[in-house]
Amino acid sequence: MAALCGTVALAGWIGAELAGLGSLGIGSTGAPIEVSQATSAPARDEHVDASRATALGEEGVTVAVITRGSAALSDPPAMPQPAAPPALFAAVSPTDPEQNAAKPAAISETLDPCPESDVCIDQYLWSLYERTPKVDTIKVEERIKVKVKNKGKTRTVVKTLTKYVTEDFGWKDPKAAQKAGMSLQDYVIGGMDRDFRRKLYIALRAMDDAGFSPGITSGFRDDYRQELASGDKAASDSSYHGGSRRGGYGHGLAADLVSVKGETRADRCAWSDILWKWIDAHEKELGIGRPYLDKDPPHVAPIDGKEYADKRSAAKARLAGLKKPSPSAKLK
Repeated sequence: MAALCGTVALAGWIGAELAGLGSLGIGSTGAPIEVSQATSAPARDEHVDASRATALGEEGVTVAVITRGSAALSDPPAMPQPAAPPALFAAVSPTDPEQNAAKPAAISETLDPCPESDVCIDQYLWSLYERTPKVDTIKVEERIKVKVKNKGKTRTVVKTLTKYVTEDFGWKDPKAAQKAGMSLQDYVIGGMDRDFRRKLYIALRAMDDAGFSPGITSGFRDDYRQELASGDKAASDSSYHGGSRRGGYGHGLAADLVSVKGETRADRCAWSDILWKWIDAHEKELGIGRPYLDKDPPHVAPIDGKEYADKRSAAKARLAGLKKPSPSAKLK
């Protein structure tokens, strides 16, 4: 849905003075272009066709193809050969993720082709939810009995083993939607606050246009859905995703965002981390931010909301404490 992150397009042009025809300028379309230099033919045998064709290359990059057509000209004067070949300028597409992450957020009204249409906004948010794998790594603790020998005596003790396993949680939202008697789209997207949906839409469009390929793993959650959640989580009625204590359906003020960019899960995890840092850098422009930072990295909420105000300062203080130099480092 978007070109490569942080792509820089340089205007490309080829100039040639043709006697009796004037000068020809070829302009950039605003996306990376490939220009192939065709072998020149005598001016009496051909002229430049004004038509251009465009094709879609890899990563959604538009490629401009310049076509030439033949036509007979009536005895024009001979065209002198240029002293030097035309200059060709190629577009630059930086691939360094950190460089891409530093690009400014493009927030403008042009991002929104249907500013008054709630249906359009909901369809876009739903498309990002649909395209996102619902997979996570969770911590599972298992208690096992083992026999140990101490001072010649054998006894049985219980040990706790901690394992990290991959969980597919794609079944949880459908089950909650079915219990609520709704379609999945009405449940996940319709349960979020209307103003938050609009803000989230504009922010996600900016992320998409920046090349991060954002996706939504979770939108609205009622109390039942929150009970199905695993890991560190709020009480079932207290989730800002839409717990009953927070207003319930239609009042969800949180969503979980990741990147779907990359062929493997490892690639998508790496791009998600870059996406979250980009959100932190541009939260004032986007209007959404991460209240818990690395404690719950995908979780975003409006920066003018209660959750952000209550949790963000504590999260920054916690991270600052983790980053304090060790006593031994201070002595150096």
